[in-house]
Amino acid sequence: MAKFDRELVFLCSENARTKMRYMSNMLKKSPQRLKYSLKTLEKEGIIKNAHCIFDYSYLGIMLFRVYFKGGYIGEKDKAEIIKKLIDNPYIVSIYELSGEFDLALELGAPNPSRFNKELKKIANLVPTLNNYKILLNVVTHLYPRYYLLEGSSEITYLEGEKIIGGDRAIENFNKNEFNIMKNLMINPKIRLTTLAKQSRLNIKTAISILKNLQNKKIIKGFKYVLDTNKLGVNKFRLFLKLHNISGEKEDALMDFMLKAREIVLVNKTVGDWDLEVDIESVDKIRIRYLITQIRENFKDLIETFNIIEFYTYYKRSYLPMYVFGQEGEGI
Repeated sequence: MAKFDRELVFLCSENARTKMRYMSNMLKKSPQRLKYSLKTLEKEGIIKNAHCIFDYSYLGIMLFRVYFKGGYIGEKDKAEIIKKLIDNPYIVSIYELSGEFDLALELGAPNPSRFNKELKKIANLVPTLNNYKILLNVVTHLYPRYYLLEGSSEITYLEGEKIIGGDRAIENFNKNEFNIMKNLMINPKIRLTTLAKQSRLNIKTAISILKNLQNKKIIKGFKYVLDTNKLGVNKFRLFLKLHNISGEKEDALMDFMLKAREIVLVNKTVGDWDLEVDIESVDKIRIRYLITQIRENFKDLIETFNIIEFYTYYKRSYLPMYVFGQEGEGI
């Protein structure tokens, strides 16, 4: 792994709005030194794409994932495709893989019909994106990157697992709430005073709305994307097709995922496979061992599996911009 402060990378990547005083106390380092280190991490692109974790299901949004094969030939083609897609108001995430699939898009839409229309628009805009697989994302489990911490680390991190999606009652939001969410989506690290000003609210009201959205679990955190390539971290996505499914077996598998330090994300899906598991580690042997453990311990549950190297994110968010309309007043 490249020579970076792993504990600092862990703390700031898990919470992009972490207060400098908190990190200073946890890491026993001066705020001045930490500010310099953070600027270096951002300048080097080690931490990038800060994003607010919204639970989109509270807004009645469905998340679809599309994996494309053979969408481009060279780097120039890829850059042009990303440029065309990056500002699409329905696309929440764009990332590149190495293997069976080249590019993946995540789209948020109110229903399958709207998603289908947007996918056709994308195919017309980029004709080479015509070979793909579609999945419906049911729920996502996000886990802290505990593998970044050494065994002797004294860091105590209490937030733990975040669950996004699933069966939620749809909430109604007023104009002020939408404006707070929009500004946090555009700039997750925005200062509270600026957030209030941009949302046309006084500071106390803005803070109250933000805390309420967090208490109701509509906002579940603020993260950075890590450039795992620059960190010297191996990142893979494991695809699992399950059979002989029972509640007890599935719970045991999810409990295994929760306890594995190298597993950072699990998506439950509907489509060609049932689970997507993102695994990160400095050591490829550790990843191989972990996959072997999953296959051996849950051989009665796993019908087929596939693994693909995860290269990089070009966009990462959790809400499609279309929900804010043209004036930030919601759907």
